[in-house]
Order: sequence, then structure tokens, then C-alpha cells
Amino acid sequence: MGKHSARAVARPKIAPTLGIFFVASLVMLTAVDPYSGTMASANTMQVFDGPSDEYQQLEIVPIDGPGFARGDFEVITGAGATKLLVKMAPTPDAGSAKEFALAQTVERGWNYNQYSCLVKLWERESNWRHTAENKSSGAYGIPQSLPGSKMATAGPDWRTNPETQIRWGLGYISGRYGTPCAALAHSDEHNWY
Repeated sequence: MGKHSARAVARPKIAPTLGIFFVASLVMLTAVDPYSGTMASANTMQVFDGPSDEYQQLEIVPIDGPGFARGDFEVITGAGATKLLVKMAPTPDAGSAKEFALAQTVERGWNYNQYSCLVKLWERESNWRHTAENKSSGAYGIPQSLPGSKMATAGPDWRTNPETQIRWGLGYISGRYGTPCAALAHSDEHNWY
């Protein structure tokens, strides 16, 4: 036969297989977000504006849908909104400081959502203890007035009477922030109110 054999040598077809695999990998890389494991789309992109130094009246918007317990709500404040999720506070015990605070909240025209923000705020500040004192700053009482003696404007028994402290604290919140939810949003952002 000569130099060339009539037998064909079978060559593996790896190059086309690798090419298909490579193209498929690129398609998957652009379709799947490697950090979250979810499909990338405009719906999964979130853009938040930076916080603003201005504070304004908050609007309470109920949240419906999966992922939120019944009674949760979201506070939204304008274009650069920071989300604030607060669980509905349980009904306060009769005769408790929280029951008095609820009555005072309603008297000011605020709803139960505002009361829920107040409960969360003052749990963080003093755990609702009227004798709570911050050793480093001197802040005192349920609302953590600094100095505590400022609460004397609500009554001379400010050291021992939770109701006096609550009246003063609600007046402070109303005058400075407008509502308990606005005060809570400030506390979340700055660690004080």
C-alpha cells in the first residue's frame, strides 16, 4: 500500500464539546447571581439613598404578604426612606406603666402603631424601669432623660413616678420628633434619641 494507509484514525471530538460547555457556562454566569443563588433581574436589585439629616412626619403603611407576621408594619419617610419594622406590641397589663403609656399615646391622637414604636424604643432605653440610670451619662428613668432632672417639668415626683416620666417622655418625643416612630427611626440610625 504506500505511505498512506487507508485506515482512518478516529480523533476525539473534544473541542466542540468544550466550546458548548464554555458558552453554556457564560450564559449561566450572567443569568445567576453567584452571591445570592437567585436569578438576577431588575426585581432583585435594590437601591437605597443615603440617610438624610432631615426628619419628617412618618407615614405608617401596613405590609401584606408572605414573610411578615400579622401585625407588623413598615414606616416610610419620603424618597430616602429607611425601613423600620416593628412588631405590634402586646396588650399591656392592667395598671402597668405600659397601659398608662398607651392611654397617653391615644390621648395625643397617635394610634397603636405609634404605641408599638414607643414600647420598642423604651425597652431599648430602660426596659421600662422607672429607676433605670445610665452610670456613664446620668440619663434617668423610663425615657432616659438627660439629665433626669429635666423631668421635673412634668412633676416633682419624677424620680419615683413612672407616670410623670411617661408624660415628660411623650412630650419630649412629640416636640422633638413628632411621633414615637420618628424617635425610634432616629434611635435606630444614631443609637440615641
